Amino acid sequence: MKVEVYVAAHKPYQMPLDETYQPIFVGAAINGALPHDYQADNEGANISAKNPNFNELTALYWIWKHSDADVKGLVQYRRYLAWNPKARLSGLLTAAEITQLLKTKDVIVPKKRHYYIETNYSHYIHAHHQEPLDVLRQVVAETQADYLPAYDKVMHRTSAHMFNMLIMPAKHFDAYAAWLFDCLFEVERRVDISNYDAREARVFGYLSELLLDVWLMTNHLSCAEVPVMYMEPQQLPAKVYNLLKRKFLPRAVKKTHF
Repeated sequence: MKVEVYVAAHKPYQMPLDETYQPIFVGAAINGALPHDYQADNEGANISAKNPNFNELTALYWIWKHSDADVKGLVQYRRYLAWNPKARLSGLLTAAEITQLLKTKDVIVPKKRHYYIETNYSHYIHAHHQEPLDVLRQVVAETQADYLPAYDKVMHRTSAHMFNMLIMPAKHFDAYAAWLFDCLFEVERRVDISNYDAREARVFGYLSELLLDVWLMTNHLSCAEVPVMYMEPQQLPAKVYNLLKRKFLPRAVKKTHF
């Protein structure tokens, strides 16, 4: 079984030595020189030039269109899925472990991120522009009605599988990508983001983080949840402070860059 997990990066960075992991340079159409041994996301069918708005999803699109692996995955240069996060790059999921997990579960995702005092919907609108998220619901209701019950359930939950990181058999990966981009491209057609700052312009990458659970729930797929390993220190006190600030001072926080 061929297993490929792509590591999305926008600059040269330390990469895993395990050949299961393939670096992919996102935004290659606009980001300059391609680092050595990185796959460019602007080869063949691609949305590489949309990287400022779609983030690592330009890599997901490229994998969907070009990878012939039996199992496809996407992680990020600063975040990975690992049973032993303290072991850093040597603790990442191996191809054998991925294959074993997928014998009993349909997909592999990060452990859920919990907000506790916020729903997914309120957390989003306190941190970002509200319009795209409301338009997304309209798009789901009009074009993907079977997904609307799950969409509303996910928005009312206080946790979600975040980061756009996932590992799936090809049939699930490709089906998810087709559905995801159908939704996001329609939102893109309906929402004017021309006045958004650079952070908010990454809107479609943010929206997609809330769509994965919608798709998983509607399709009744089981998940193997794996811890997230971070390559850089996490400022947890600052994250808690910002969460509280976004909840209680949403107007002020929308002008703040994190």
